[in-house]
Amino acid sequence: MIVLLFISLLIFFALSIPIAVSLGLATSLVVWYGDVFSLQVVAQQIFNSLNSFPLMAIPFFILSGYLMQSGGISERLVHFASTLVGHITGGLAMVAIITSMFFAAISGSGAATTAAIGAILIPAMIAKGYDVKYASANQAVSGALGVIIPPSIPLILYGIASNTSVGDMFLAGILPGVFITGTLLIAAYFVAKKRGYVGVEKSSLKEVFVSARKAILSLAMPIIVLGGIYGGIFTPTEAAVIAVVYSFIVGVVIYREIKIWELADIFKKSAVTTSIVMIIIGTAGLFSFLLNRLGVPGMISTFFLEITTSVVVFIILVNILLLITGMFIEAAAAILILVPILLPIATSLGIDPVHFGIIMVVNLAIGLITPPVGINLFVAMQISNIKLATISRAIIPFVIILFVDVLILSFIPFLSTWLPSLG
Repeated sequence: MIVLLFISLLIFFALSIPIAVSLGLATSLVVWYGDVFSLQVVAQQIFNSLNSFPLMAIPFFILSGYLMQSGGISERLVHFASTLVGHITGGLAMVAIITSMFFAAISGSGAATTAAIGAILIPAMIAKGYDVKYASANQAVSGALGVIIPPSIPLILYGIASNTSVGDMFLAGILPGVFITGTLLIAAYFVAKKRGYVGVEKSSLKEVFVSARKAILSLAMPIIVLGGIYGGIFTPTEAAVIAVVYSFIVGVVIYREIKIWELADIFKKSAVTTSIVMIIIGTAGLFSFLLNRLGVPGMISTFFLEITTSVVVFIILVNILLLITGMFIEAAAAILILVPILLPIATSLGIDPVHFGIIMVVNLAIGLITPPVGINLFVAMQISNIKLATISRAIIPFVIILFVDVLILSFIPFLSTWLPSLG
């Protein structure tokens, strides 16, 4: 049955059937053919996978992200970041990275971050003389910060799948997100130094102050949301609702960038994105349930522990596995499938579940910029009008940087566990 499950899954993937549908079809086929349990259980398990109060945070964070994306937030953040670092060598590349970090703390989505910031900065970088391949790759990798810096949908899913506090996972994502941002800024500086990408005119203190004042409402949202969670004022799910209300007021009432008649399109996009994510969660939960019934997690655990009982070797193997998985499977599905398999092994070796969650999420964030599934690549290439093969070659140095970052985060747990330990 296990062989049939994975062979059928690979066949469905090869036929370009969507991941969610492939997981559901492969599982249903094994259930029907192998009489593992009643087909009625298929529907029940999909429902059970979705029947979770913390999961309600996902549609609200998605909606708040679309509201922020359409509400004039990105332009104000870009201007603010430009006044801060735009004059430095490689300034525009740094603006893309810093703005993406800010926007990631608002949208929680890698693709949304790439689209909102890239639509402004990729053309600006090209006009300033940056190579189109580098500009596109830089924005795609900056957008990956959207799934690392809280609030983040993958962090929510890991918290649910591992029975770990979502608030702790949000806290754990802050320092790794800032650390990765720092490494990307250093890389941008040296690339610009080598290629002669000069900065823009330095802004005066008054211009910095004015841009900060205009962006203050945008920057305040993650403070309100995360501060409310960690202050015990509301749960992550309630925080997502607060984010929607705040985004609506800022975009419609204060900035007035969103017109009332545009809300229908925003709600439609949010509903479609939510549906896609929820279908993946439901079928991935069903797939995980079948794996447990077939005893796959125990087999894999035994296999790993027979190979090694070394924490170092296990972490290296897991990083390689997750890097390859992220290239082919969407992050939400990968988390829900792999957490029940890998987390028990990790905890048996003494690895903190929060730390392991950051290892998983950062690895899967790399999947956003690696073909064939890397959605950030597709968003960036659409903006810059280049081919996938072209941007894929340009992204290789960034993948190497991020993988080194992952290894550092893997072997320095302090970066992931310090903030949660203060709570």
